[in-house]
Amino acid sequence: MFEGMEGMSMILMIVVFIGIFYFLMIRPEQKRKRKAAEMRDSLQVGDDVTTIGGMVGKVVSVKDDFVTFETGEDRVRIRVAKWAVSVKGRSTEEPTDQAKKG
Repeated sequence: MFEGMEGMSMILMIVVFIGIFYFLMIRPEQKRKRKAAEMRDSLQVGDDVTTIGGMVGKVVSVKDDFVTFETGEDRVRIRVAKWAVSVKGRSTEEPTDQAKKG
């Protein structure tokens, strides 16, 4: 009689852990990816951008999958894939200590 209840409580605990994992890990990551995709799709000429590699510039052309931007007064133009744009605007954040250590 108690063996069936132990099996049900084990299944219930697994379902609860999956639910917790979903709401703490998977769902926030999906929201972050969706927000980043919306930012990249809304890029317009004249926007300041920072790439994943840390290059900063002003957008001069937006195509389907590529963005061309100028890096400053030297007027060097760089063409990158849209997915390489990390921030709309100029990122001034320093890497954290963990990122510096590798």
